[in-house]
Amino acid sequence: MDELNGRMMACQILVTGLIARVANNSPDPLRFLTDFRDEIKAVVKGVNIAGMDNTDRVRQIAQMTVDELFSLMKPPSSE
Repeated sequence: MDELNGRMMACQILVTGLIARVANNSPDPLRFLTDFRDEIKAVVKGVNIAGMDNTDRVRQIAQMTVDELFSLMKPPSSE
């Protein structure tokens, strides 16, 4: 289980870095991040989760993970 958690953390860090990189190249980084976050949340709401008894709990945790990823990003610097 620890190996799985470590891999998930690595994936989260990678995705956060990729999103930040693309946002930095965007003319309006804050708008890009907001739009991207909203798209990701819509995907999480609509994804089909099969083979689970409590899909609402899985979806809730996925939504919290998305919020956590985006909360880790600091606002663009004014420099």
